Amino acid sequence: MTIQTGTTPAGTAWSMCGEGEALVLIHGVGLDQSIWGGQCEGLQRDYSVITYDMLGHGRSPLQSAAATLEDYADQLHELLQHLNIDKAHVVGFSMGGLVARVFALRYPQQLTRLVIMGSVFNRSESVRNTILARTEEVAREGANANLQTALERWFSPEYRSASPVQIERVRELVLGNDPISYLRAYRLFAAGDNYLADQVHNIRCPVLVMTGELDPGSTPEMAIELANQLPDGHSLILQGQRHMMPMESPQQVNRALMTFLKSPTNIEQNHNHLSREPSL
Repeated sequence: MTIQTGTTPAGTAWSMCGEGEALVLIHGVGLDQSIWGGQCEGLQRDYSVITYDMLGHGRSPLQSAAATLEDYADQLHELLQHLNIDKAHVVGFSMGGLVARVFALRYPQQLTRLVIMGSVFNRSESVRNTILARTEEVAREGANANLQTALERWFSPEYRSASPVQIERVRELVLGNDPISYLRAYRLFAAGDNYLADQVHNIRCPVLVMTGELDPGSTPEMAIELANQLPDGHSLILQGQRHMMPMESPQQVNRALMTFLKSPTNIEQNHNHLSREPSL
């Protein structure tokens, strides 16, 4: 796999492999572009797969002390301009899904299809308060405050037992973040589930909202509700999967992505699909 790497004029670190239509993958809070290894390997024969480090993550600097989700969306716009890409498919995972939603509203002309994966929408008040309380734990004690419980939510017990090196790598990613940048991103994620929710009906491109059946934070109910509010929205719930399914089950995730990205534009809506073999 030949990988091109670089940095945009604004400082965004990016990588690209494969050939074909542009497919951009946006990681979640506290992580970096390295989580997409399984997607780069599996999708590069069909797409130019582009990954990058979000603001304040990996090797990309946080350029504003008061960065907003619009700033994160503008970062993607600057990256596409730098790479001379007019339009792309965009996949946003977890916080990346919030960034992708804002990007779709801010730069619709640059978007072909959108996938929102393992992301949040319309949390209950009690759940929102729980997430906000976690951010305050991080503010007081640092990223390690609730990281172990997060890893237990993100990965299945079987994967944690079978893949300790991968689990340790994710732990190192989170703990390696600049504390201030991490806390700011975490707070955006904690408060952003309903950001611009009253405008999502303006996202006109085909959208797949997918999550894992066993994801307690980005629940199937959230995915179905968001898909129902999109003019061309489709939901897919992957049976038996937890939050970090791009890492834990890359083949299953890749099949779902390929099915959606290559499907006709008038695919039938399917808001309650639950399958081990994803199909739309």
